[in-house]
This record gives sequence, structure tokens and C-alpha cells, in this order.
Amino acid sequence: SSGATSDLRPSTPSIPVTNYQLPVSTEDKVIPTTKLRQAIGRRLVESKQTIPHFYVTHEYKMEAVMDMRKQINAYLGDNEKVSVNDFIIKATALTLRQFPNLNATIKGNEIIQFGHVNVSVAVTVPGGLMTVVVKDADFKSLRQISGEIKAMAARAREGKVKPEDVDGSTFSTSNLGMYDVEEFIAIVNPPEAAILAIGSAKETPVVVNGEIKIGSRMKATISVDHRVSDGAEAAQFMQKLAEFLENPVRMLV
Repeated sequence: SSGATSDLRPSTPSIPVTNYQLPVSTEDKVIPTTKLRQAIGRRLVESKQTIPHFYVTHEYKMEAVMDMRKQINAYLGDNEKVSVNDFIIKATALTLRQFPNLNATIKGNEIIQFGHVNVSVAVTVPGGLMTVVVKDADFKSLRQISGEIKAMAARAREGKVKPEDVDGSTFSTSNLGMYDVEEFIAIVNPPEAAILAIGSAKETPVVVNGEIKIGSRMKATISVDHRVSDGAEAAQFMQKLAEFLENPVRMLV
């Protein structure tokens, strides 16, 4: 036999690079993107290209929060009532106190743990979304948190947002529960290390001591920068968050 060998690997076809554009017909509607949408796009492309995300989901028992909310709101006026999300913001802030790595940013080879817990809340506005920031949320009452979010969200929707409404966030949250969304994952908002995506609290059959009862359950997913933390720490954070949500009286003492 001859010493010649043949390369049996399939050849990779060369793909011509073209600047292909979809044809626009007279029925199509061309809408220029807003500056807000462009800014959102740039920020989130940067996040997905530079931050190695990982995700941890946890299911929470929400009966105690629902009961306490009902009791609190019975004493408050229509414009002062607290939402489930207000409880979640407060619980998240208190949990972050115990997990400073998730209330942090990475700069070069250093992790910087923030000295304050400033929790941002995603708010839908015309043409996109904006995040408003509850400063020092771990030290504020549910009523304070609720009032601040209502006021900042109203300003954001009216285009009258103040710089202090949107600056200084150390950890982000996004809640789609009002749209009956069970669960979703969110993109980390740089330069932060994590974001919590919150689904709806739903009545569902649950097994308690061998009996089927109707309970309230909510799923939440934390997205984390793997350069800053890992799965075990994120899972412990979600467990600690459950301690506050499932025993909400702990938020009041």
C-alpha cells in the first residue's frame, strides 16, 4: 500500500458574508427605537457579553405575607396600602445584609461590597422600563417603602423622574407577578452582581401533614454574576429570604 492518507473530515463550506436586509413592504411599520430603548439595549448587551450568569429558583410559601398584608391594609387609606412587592423588597434588603457578596460589584480583581442596601424596582414606562431605587431599604418600614415606590413610579411614568430616583442601586428586582407570570429569569444590571426575578403568588393545592390544602406559592429566580458568587451562596440567600417571607413578623422587629 502507498503511504498516502486521505482526510475524511467533511470540509467546512465557506459562507459568504453579506449585509442582508429584510425587504420592507408597504404593509410593514417602521418604528425608530427610542433613546430609552437604545440605552436598555446597550446595557443588557454589555451584561450578557461580559457577565457569566447563573440562576437559582426557589418556591416560597406566601400565606403569612398575604395574611399580614390584609391586616396592615385594613388600617391604611386607599393610597397607602402596601403590596406583596413591598414585603419582598423589605425581605430582600434584610437578607442582603447577611449576604454582602450579592450586594456588591466587581472591579478588576477586587469585589467591592456596598456599604448601603439600595434596592431598585423595575417600573414599566412608555417605551420601555426604568428602575427606581429604594435607598437603605433595610432600614425603612413597609409603609415608607410602599410610599417611595408609588411616588417614584408615578414620576417615572410622567417623565418627571429625579436623578436621585434612579441612581445608586446596589441590587435589582423585577416583578412580573401582576401579569400572572409563574417564573422568569432576568439579566443582571451592571455593575451590580445580582437581580431577583419575582413571579406571581398563586393559590395552589399543597400537602400539609399528609393532607391536601389550598396554599399560596410564589417562585422567584436570582441571576448572579459567577465572578462574584456561586450556586451554594445564592441558594443560601434564597433560603434566608424564605425565612423573612414565611415569617414576615421578623421584618417588623
